[in-house]
Amino acid sequence: MARLVTAAACGIAIASAAVPAAVAEGKSQAARSAVVFGKIQYDSPGRDDRSNRSLNDEWVTVTNTGKKAVDLSRWTLVDNERNTYRFGKLRLAPHASVRVHTGAGRDTAKDVFQNRRAYVWNNDRDKATLRDASGRTVATAAWGRR
Repeated sequence: MARLVTAAACGIAIASAAVPAAVAEGKSQAARSAVVFGKIQYDSPGRDDRSNRSLNDEWVTVTNTGKKAVDLSRWTLVDNERNTYRFGKLRLAPHASVRVHTGAGRDTAKDVFQNRRAYVWNNDRDKATLRDASGRTVATAAWGRR
């Protein structure tokens, strides 16, 4: 059964760099990022047969909720096992999203591809972390058993 994650789904923890652990301790809060995770399909539908189609049915959506375009060049998307995808030259328009697929394909403004031959996102428990070009955590999303 395919699993699709949204920010409102139960069992999902989504955070922004704007709300670091230090905030809970009463320390100052950084400016909130306009770039967030949207829907996440961490379990591709059907059999996990490692076909390119199946790999590309596993994806993470990155959304710019702001009013200005954001340059995602050199940003990274990382999982718990430190599998890292580095964005190439990509400018994300205001209120636009880009879907980061696991398999191979041709990058467009709406879909980019990690060009992997194995699944990245663990179905039972994993965490996606988005970092900007300076290495600062911008957003995280976690799912599965705690």
